[in-house]
Amino acid sequence: MTKIKVGVIGCGAIANSAHIPNYMANPKVEIKYFCDIIKEKAEKAVKEYGCGIAVTDYNEVINDEEINAISVCTPNNMHSIISVAALKKGKNVLCEKPAARTLSEAWEMQKAQHETGKILNIGVVNRFNDGVNKIKELIEGNELGEVYQVYISFRCRRSIPGLGGDFTTKAIAGGGVLIDWGVHFLDIVMYCLGDPSPKTVSAESFSKLAADMNEYTYVNMWAGPPKYDGICDIEEGITGMVRTTGPVITFNGAWAQNIGVDEMYIDFIGTKAGIRLQYGKDFVLYGTKNGMLTDTKYTFKSGKHFQNEINAFVNCIKTGEKLPSHIDVHIKTSELMDTIYKSCVEHKEIVL
Repeated sequence: MTKIKVGVIGCGAIANSAHIPNYMANPKVEIKYFCDIIKEKAEKAVKEYGCGIAVTDYNEVINDEEINAISVCTPNNMHSIISVAALKKGKNVLCEKPAARTLSEAWEMQKAQHETGKILNIGVVNRFNDGVNKIKELIEGNELGEVYQVYISFRCRRSIPGLGGDFTTKAIAGGGVLIDWGVHFLDIVMYCLGDPSPKTVSAESFSKLAADMNEYTYVNMWAGPPKYDGICDIEEGITGMVRTTGPVITFNGAWAQNIGVDEMYIDFIGTKAGIRLQYGKDFVLYGTKNGMLTDTKYTFKSGKHFQNEINAFVNCIKTGEKLPSHIDVHIKTSELMDTIYKSCVEHKEIVL
């Protein structure tokens, strides 16, 4: 069997925790390149995984005729640049979330996919999470009745990642907590509800606690130590409401808040029952039966969603199957986030 030859571009945290080990676990794949602008990171991957060639220029990867596919695991500002270039070189692409910093960049990626016909999937990995798919099945099976409201919470206490670095620099990341954490939560909701069309969006964002970076006290800084000579021009908190052709969606997100309780969950509220999904964990269905209140905890066999995502990407290269993470599907979440940010900037409700 001829193996699919892959290049991993960007050898940081998401590559090492998700993409690389799950490619290594797939017998249909051979990683030929590890690419990073910091040569030591690429060389470390070659040594650690015992395969591949370390390079610093992604063009070397996409110009290799043997390469069938690439994973884009770089900071957000390079997502569209590398993805478009790779597609035009005939490569299939799995690009980490978000698709891009801006909606216009995401549209450029979609245009390149349409022109080339190659695969372009976005790393919205929760679409391959077994629990999320079970919730989607329950909603589609009318177990919740009419889902009329969804509430999303992605909030932590003082946990801005890598203050002053890539995550907090808008020119690189495109935004803060919404584009980093919120994209996963909104994407789960859109996916489970069948992508309802937004009608109005009203939102506000906040940049309060790290306005003076030197005075910012924190619980953790999971993307590296603070760079006090760097930039922090993104939102650390955001809240809003979206009216759709389906349910109303309300959300509260915060990388940093003066509340000492982390809340990472989604409530799907229906006329017959409701579900609370703890992000990355299990869910409970709350309902009634014969005049009694019921709390139903489901037990089911659950696979690893990153492995599911990688396996599906590898398989669709050969089959041409359009996955739930295809750019044509995920672009709706990108459009929603763009409108949320627009409402924050204009401080008013946006009517679509």
